[in-house]
Amino acid sequence: MSKVLIISDSHGLTKELEIIRERHLHEVDLMIHCGDSQLMPTDKSINGYLTVMGNCDFGAEYPLETTTEVAGRKFFITHGHRYSVKSTLMNLKYKAEEVHANIVCFGHSHVLGAEVVGGTLFINPGSILLPRERFDKTYVILDLQTGQINMSVFDLSGHELTKLAQEFAL
Repeated sequence: MSKVLIISDSHGLTKELEIIRERHLHEVDLMIHCGDSQLMPTDKSINGYLTVMGNCDFGAEYPLETTTEVAGRKFFITHGHRYSVKSTLMNLKYKAEEVHANIVCFGHSHVLGAEVVGGTLFINPGSILLPRERFDKTYVILDLQTGQINMSVFDLSGHELTKLAQEFAL
């Protein structure tokens, strides 16, 4: 069993990233930041997060996208602005197929969401600064189990939003 923390769109927050990292450091195997941290890679606040470049990350030397594997599942990570995620998931779906990803993590829209499309799980953790379509500033933790993935949603203070939890058979 492995766990992955996914966060996005922190837009300059530093202390909050550090608190979330320390809060979950010993329970997760990987921490992902889906871009728009607006921090340089050398900033101690982003240390420990696998981070990609967002459309507001000017001058930062992050990759535009990356892949990684955890517990036999391949993750594709991008901010989403280059894939038109505010209007469709189709471009990301095609990219996921191209790189053989089981899970796609992205941000950009600041809208918390999770859905399975064509056997691939798409996760947007929302934003811990400026959420859209809800008041809660959110991030997620995926619990990767054999045959299923459990998604827990947390607010900025670390309180689990149990009504937003989801389970996916993958």
